[in-house]
Amino acid sequence: TRFVMSSNNIGKLTQKLELNEFKLNSLLEITKGINNNLSISNILKIFEYILREQLEISKLILYAFDQKNWKCILHFGAKGLNKKIDVAEELIHIKDITVIESSSIETINSFDIIIPIFHKNVALAYLLIGGLEDDELSFNPGIKHMPFIQTLTSIIVVAIENKRFSNELLEQEIQKKEMQVAGEMQKLLFPLKFPKNKYIDVAARYEPKHLVGGDYYDFIVLNEEEYFFCIADVSGKGVAAALLMSNFQANLRAIIKYNYMKISLEDLIKNLNDDVNYAAKGEKFITFFAGHYSGKTRTLQYVNAGHNHPILVDQKNTRLLNKGCIGLGMLDEIPKIEIEKINLEANSILVCYTDGIVELENNNGIPFETDNLAKTIQSNFNLSMNELDHQIFIKLDDFRGEKEFLDDTAVMSCRFF
Repeated sequence: TRFVMSSNNIGKLTQKLELNEFKLNSLLEITKGINNNLSISNILKIFEYILREQLEISKLILYAFDQKNWKCILHFGAKGLNKKIDVAEELIHIKDITVIESSSIETINSFDIIIPIFHKNVALAYLLIGGLEDDELSFNPGIKHMPFIQTLTSIIVVAIENKRFSNELLEQEIQKKEMQVAGEMQKLLFPLKFPKNKYIDVAARYEPKHLVGGDYYDFIVLNEEEYFFCIADVSGKGVAAALLMSNFQANLRAIIKYNYMKISLEDLIKNLNDDVNYAAKGEKFITFFAGHYSGKTRTLQYVNAGHNHPILVDQKNTRLLNKGCIGLGMLDEIPKIEIEKINLEANSILVCYTDGIVELENNNGIPFETDNLAKTIQSNFNLSMNELDHQIFIKLDDFRGEKEFLDDTAVMSCRFF
């Protein structure tokens, strides 16, 4: 049996083969660009070339969703129209390839076909195509390519989404590395060694909630028998709080290093208040406790600027050090500053801390509070200061159960012999 193929059938077969070859080449060109990690703009240029030059589409707008808003990422032949269409209001209801015959929206009527791009029932993009003659719409060579154009657009949009996601992950990784470096730099601001001699035994511990924090403590040996120490907490969290505290620490150390013999605690508070007001512009404040101890006379002068009251424990009594003033940076000028001077009993313990300790909650939402901290100090009174700090955090871990620390947590313990 002989089969004879007419010239008409041969022409249709040839045309079909050419069409399939075109589609294959287009897909290869796009996927090659994606695999070569071309920029989004270059991928869109390839896409535009295929539609404009090879499919002879003269009017087009492509909208894509960028996790927050609908944005036009490609348009030609539709000058100004891309800014007049509200995708969320006017296109979001379209689920399938749609030929526009008549629309109440004038800008939509400017186009002939709308191609939606969905992924798992979520709209990712809308492609609007125009410039096709109405009387030729059903015969236009571009019409039969619409499913292919939809597939091609889907590949483009998903590639752009993946690239955006990869860029976000890369940016997050860079930010994480930067925060890790900032955290390491911040640790250098804390003293690494504390004295343990015939006058004093000191230890401290700091646990930031995040990579950088807003708590700070310091201990400065002024001479063989005099010591300055402090603890502070800045309002707010994150990088801004950490930067403000770093600036505060630098100013404080400069004042103490060059002026400690001339400056009183009252003047120190006034200077630091000016510094915080200048740096924070009224947006943040710092709570601050500072003490000056003389081992020779066993006297402690202190000022508490709105900070959690340090706990002073001796063999007989427990008291809170609460004399001072409002927090630094709360007002341009501090109206009243009260300095207290105490003659300490031998073997007294002073524990300074930030609110991350006393505000820590257990599984029932009950805070740890100052009373529990005082009881922990009393029950571990004979331990060294390193061991005492260790026991405080063991108590905190037992208390909080599965709850995480709510805030940065710092403690500094001093025993005065």
